[in-house]
Amino acid sequence: MIKWLDNAIFYQVYPQSFNDTNADGIGDLQGIIEKLDYIKELGCNAIWLNPCFLSPFGDAGYDVQDFYSVAPRYGTNEDLKQLFDEVHKRDMHILLDLVAGHTSIEHNWFKEAQKAGKNKYTNRYVWTDSVWWSLPENMNYIRGISDRDGCCAVNFFSFQPALNYGFYNVTEPWQHSCNSPEAKEMREELKNIMRFWLGMGCDGFRVDMAASLVKNDPESKGTIALWQNIREFLEKEFPDAVMISEWGEPDKALLGGFHMDFILPNEFMHSNDLFRCDEPFFSSRGKGDVSEFANKYIETYKKAGKEGLICIPSGNHDSDRLSKRLSGDELKIVFAFLLSMPGVPFIYYGDEIGMRYLENTGSIEGGFFRTGSRSPMQWDGGTNAGFSSAPQEKLYIKLDDDINRPTVEKQLADEKSLLNEIKKLIKVRLSEKALQSRGDIKFVYAEKNKYPLAYIRSNGDDKILIVINPSKRKVKFECNYSIGETIYNFGKAVICENSQLTVMEQSAGFYRII
Repeated sequence: MIKWLDNAIFYQVYPQSFNDTNADGIGDLQGIIEKLDYIKELGCNAIWLNPCFLSPFGDAGYDVQDFYSVAPRYGTNEDLKQLFDEVHKRDMHILLDLVAGHTSIEHNWFKEAQKAGKNKYTNRYVWTDSVWWSLPENMNYIRGISDRDGCCAVNFFSFQPALNYGFYNVTEPWQHSCNSPEAKEMREELKNIMRFWLGMGCDGFRVDMAASLVKNDPESKGTIALWQNIREFLEKEFPDAVMISEWGEPDKALLGGFHMDFILPNEFMHSNDLFRCDEPFFSSRGKGDVSEFANKYIETYKKAGKEGLICIPSGNHDSDRLSKRLSGDELKIVFAFLLSMPGVPFIYYGDEIGMRYLENTGSIEGGFFRTGSRSPMQWDGGTNAGFSSAPQEKLYIKLDDDINRPTVEKQLADEKSLLNEIKKLIKVRLSEKALQSRGDIKFVYAEKNKYPLAYIRSNGDDKILIVINPSKRKVKFECNYSIGETIYNFGKAVICENSQLTVMEQSAGFYRII
C-alpha cells in the first residue's frame, strides 16, 4: 500500500497546452515548473503528465518515437529531471504517461522490424508471416509499406504498430505465446523503460491502454499475468512506484497489480450519465438519472476491495470538457461530488476554472473531436491569456477567443468563483479522513430518475452524510440518520423533520452523522 495515495489529489497536465516559456506556441517543461506553486496552492499534491517523449505527434505524443528522450519542443531530459526535483521539493508527486502497447512507425524498432531479413527487432511487433494473410477481424493492421512480407497489427491509429507481448490463445503459426521468448523480451524492455525514468525520479506511471497488451485474451488473463510480473519487478526494485491504469475495469486492473484504475467515460460504468449525455444528472434541469451509475459503482467498488482505488476524473484529453453541457453552479456541485467520492480524484487542467469545450476546432495532432478539450490554459487577461508570448497564429491549438473566457486571474479575485470553491472543497477533503481515498462509501439515496443523490463516507466511527441536489427544485427523502455539524455547504442547508430531509435546490452539503 502506498501511503501518500491515501489523500492524493491529482492534477492532469497536458504539456503542450499548459504554459509556454519560449514563445514557440507550445507549452513546455519549464512552463510546468513555473506553475507548480499554482497547482500546489489549488490543493493538488500530485501530477499526471501526458506523454512528453520524442514523437512525430500524429497522436499528441501517444505515438512514441523514443521512450528514453524528451521531445525537444518540451525541453530536455534534464528539464524533466528538474521538474521531478521541483515537484518533490513541494512535497508533491508526479506520474509519467507510459504508452506500453505500441510505438510510432518512426520508432527505430519499427524501422528495423520492417526489414526483410531477420534481426533483433523482427519479432518486436505483432506481424503475420504473409502480406496476404490478414489479422483477425477484431485487429486492425497495416501492410505493404515495406519489403517485409506480412501484416503488422496496430493498436489504434494506422501509425501505431502493436508491440508483441504475445497471444493468450495461439491459433495461427505466426502468433507467439504470451510466455514465448519473444513476448518475454518485450516485457523486459518495458521494465527497462520504467527503470530509466524511475531512476531519474518520477514516482510512477499512468499506463495508456493497459488492457491492450496481450492479444486474443478475451478474459484478460494473459494481460493480468503480464502486469503481475511487472508489479513483482517494481516491488523488488522500486517498491514506492505507483501504477494507475487506463483499463476501465478496476477488478481486472487491480488484480494485475495496479494501485488505481480510471472510471472511463463510457457506457460500461454509466459515468456518462453524470456529466456527458443529453440530460446529465448534474444538470439543473433535473431530468438525469444516477441510479445505474451508483449500482455499477458499488459493484466495482466491492470487487476492488480495500486496497484498490477507483479514480473518477473531472475530464481528460480524450473526453468533452464538463463545461460542454454544464455551467455555473452546476460545476461547483459536480466538484462537491468528485471531491467527496472514494478513490483518487483527478482534475483536468482548466476544469478548475470552467474552461469551455471549443466546437469546430478541427483536428490537431490526431485530436479530432478531442481537440476542443485541449485548448491553451487561460491564466490571465494578457496576450494569449497568459499562455504564450508567441503571435497568436503560432499557437499550436486555437485559443478560446471569447472575451468573457474564464481565467485563473479573474477567478482568484472572485470569492464565489469555481476555482475558489474547489480550493475550499479540497481543504475539506484533506481535513476529513472519512472523505479521503480509502474511506468507505454507502449510497443511501440514488433512486431511478429521482433527486437528490445521498451517500455516507466513513472511516471507523467517523461518518459523513453527503447530500447533492443539482436540480432547480426542492426534493425530499427519508433519512434515518441524525445529523450534526455542517462540514461543508453550497447553497442552502438541508432541513430535517421527522426523519425526512428536505434538500434545497442546487445545493451540496456534507454533514457529520451523530
